[in-house]
This record gives sequence, C-alpha cells and structure tokens, in this order.
Amino acid sequence: MKIVGFEANNGVRLGVVEGDSVIDLQSVDANVPDDLGEVLRRGGGDLKGLADIARKAPASARRPLAGLTYSLPVARPGKIICLGLNYLDHVKEGPQRDNIPKFPSIFFRVLTSMVPHLQPIVRPKESIQLDYEAEMVAVVGKRAKHLTMANAVDCIAGYSCANEGSVREFQRHTTQWGMGKNFDRTGGFGPWMVTADEIPPGGKGLKITSRLNGNTMQSDNTANMMFPLAETLVYLTKGMTLDPGDVILTGTPSGVGHARKPDPVWMKAGDTCEIEIEGIGVLRNPIVDEK
Repeated sequence: MKIVGFEANNGVRLGVVEGDSVIDLQSVDANVPDDLGEVLRRGGGDLKGLADIARKAPASARRPLAGLTYSLPVARPGKIICLGLNYLDHVKEGPQRDNIPKFPSIFFRVLTSMVPHLQPIVRPKESIQLDYEAEMVAVVGKRAKHLTMANAVDCIAGYSCANEGSVREFQRHTTQWGMGKNFDRTGGFGPWMVTADEIPPGGKGLKITSRLNGNTMQSDNTANMMFPLAETLVYLTKGMTLDPGDVILTGTPSGVGHARKPDPVWMKAGDTCEIEIEGIGVLRNPIVDEK
C-alpha cells in the first residue's frame, strides 16, 4: 500500500494511491488523522484500518494522481534522524576517507529543511554548494527501545525516498554537520510511503539512484550499506526511544556532487533532481534560488 500526504480543501490530507488515482481517506471517514504519524500512534503501527477504509471508498472519494499537490509522507515527524557515511565508496570520496567509521554516524534534521515531492528545493543565498544525496527513508510505526537484531525491523511501518540536500560549505565549517544539513527547504522527502509488507525486510537489496537533469549521478544498492537498517535501529535504541512517525534517513552512496572531477557539481536554479529507489518510487524536485 502506498500512503500519500497531499493538500486539498485548505488542509493536509492522507490518501492511498491506486494506479493513477488517489483515494482521499478523510472524504470516506472524517475521523482519519491528517498525519500518518498520528495514524500509526493510534493503531499501534497497524495500518489495516486505512486499507479497510480505502476498500470501501466510493468513486467520489477518488481524485487523479496527476496534478496532486503533495505534502510530506509524515506531516509532523517527532524526529528526523539521519545516518552519514554509510556506504564505503562514499566514505572514500570524502574528507573522512582515512577514518572509516566503526559506529553509525548520527545527526538530525529539522522539519523546515524538507520539502515534499514536486515542491522546489531552494539553493540558499549564502552558498552555491548545494549537493544532492539519494537516501532510503524508514518510517517508524511502533514505539521502540532496546531493539535486538531479531526484532529491529519489526518497528518499521514503511519506506520512502529522500534527497538529503547538503550545503557543503557550511557542513565543513565545524566538525558538527547540523548547520549544513538544515538550511530551509534544502532536502526532499517523498513521494509517499510504501508499507513494509511490500519491501524486503530492512529495505535491503534495493537499487538506489539519483539523477540530475536526467543524468545518473549515483547508482548503488541498499545491500551495500555499512550499517544496515537493523544494525542502525539496534544502535539508536540503546539510547533513544523511537516513536511512531519518526523518520530515519539511511545514508547516501558515492557519486555526490562535491566529489565530482574535475569540478564539483552543485544543484542550481533550473535543475531537476530525481531520487529513485526500486519498489518505492521516484522523488522529483525542481531547484530554485532563494529569493
């Protein structure tokens, strides 16, 4: 099942994608929350209720996917957790090439740094160094702490795509990456969440690609993560509780713009960046300059 957030009737709504149409869940049942995180909290991670609502939807509850104004798959995630340096070839192309990490490199993003599918990613006034990063996203479905390898991925409700855009100049100002990762509207998240039952456990073995203006820039497989999702979840929950609606960005492969030879490649106004992950979909964002 593909669960999508979108804007309509002066608000955010949830839908289920079927073919080239979207079932507007709130038009079937007004009690459906507008945030997937809240749906997951109420249902203990079980999304069968949404599937049941979608099955009984009348024709009047359907709207065309074309022309939909997308919102984020999770409208109000409590935490946006990011994993850096998770593909060996990407580590080797960057400043940490001689310092291979022994543990997951964890940092965080704020909600204002992310935009939905088809909405513009904004290159800031302060720097031209806006880089693309294809990443698989895991959406937490159930509250979790002290997970084990045997049960770790059971807490995941589904998967999505991200363009974890980075302002490299500011990322390198200090040893902490937060500033370069959190400029307003510099990352993409979407187009929807595909439920975990339709994806291999832990999102393993999926082809992941980024394209800039149609040119392939990154191409790898999620099987090549240094710290696969299960290991990352076990590590995270040693210290923090994961809550329904939290999202986890799982790192990017090699081929990013700052490492391009002979000259770096930065996203700029007029570009279009696409992130495609096998079995999940294509996240597409135009690039504009900050006004």
